[in-house]
Amino acid sequence: MKKTENNSDSGFFFTFKKYRSLLIELTRKNIKLKYRDSFLGILWSFVQPLLNMIVLSVVFTSIFGRKGDGIICYPIFLFSGRLLFEFFTTGTKAALNSFRVNAPIIKKVYVPKYMYPVSAILSTFVTLGLSFLCFICVWIFFKLTNISNGGTMPLNWHMLLVFVPICILLILVVGVGFILAVLQVYFRDIQYIWDVLCTLLFYMVPIIYDASTIKSEWTQALIRINPLTHIITLFRQCVVDCKPMDINMILYSLAWALASLLIGLFIFNKKNDDLIYHM
Repeated sequence: MKKTENNSDSGFFFTFKKYRSLLIELTRKNIKLKYRDSFLGILWSFVQPLLNMIVLSVVFTSIFGRKGDGIICYPIFLFSGRLLFEFFTTGTKAALNSFRVNAPIIKKVYVPKYMYPVSAILSTFVTLGLSFLCFICVWIFFKLTNISNGGTMPLNWHMLLVFVPICILLILVVGVGFILAVLQVYFRDIQYIWDVLCTLLFYMVPIIYDASTIKSEWTQALIRINPLTHIITLFRQCVVDCKPMDINMILYSLAWALASLLIGLFIFNKKNDDLIYHM
């Protein structure tokens, strides 16, 4: 028989320490399941972003004749944007399906429900960390070989601040993930709608192009209002340009991230006790 839950989930900040071991195990399980039937296994965390960078670089430099528009090293520019955007999409999609996937367990065993979207996001965050190691190797390669003008990329202490945009992005993903996870329980079509939105979002974030090259004022406004634009730009300021991050961008993106987290927590707490009846 299902155990009756109370509102203790709403105070999950206070129960987080109690269930942290479970969170680690759930995260580990998600990583194992993701690569369970894969021949290369976790090595795909290195291979996939590398292949994406190579394909997109060839398409936009050789086929379309793109010269980089003044970008120091276009492959690294492309890799850095794609790396963060991939974490955003995979993290939010993993959180979106977390309640549905774990519904049989949720109905039988009492575990704070927030564990499932958070563990799903953390598993993709681990993948981001492994992909970031690949990014470092690729950065060193272009720096030493001077391919695509990579030798001109500066190297200084500003690179050490790369954790700032990554942490902001993690907060944003958790907030959006909570919102999507709850909505998915009530509206099954959210999964397909979010897939379409992520595809559109890919072209509305400066991943394959520099935002300064856009001439339309309306398009520039849409790009600049997106917090992902500022997070990716901050990341590139650390690892590509190696210059001080724009404090206004930090505050703007952080405000969006915290707002999404607060909204996500509010929606989750509001519907927490009702979720199990709609799974």
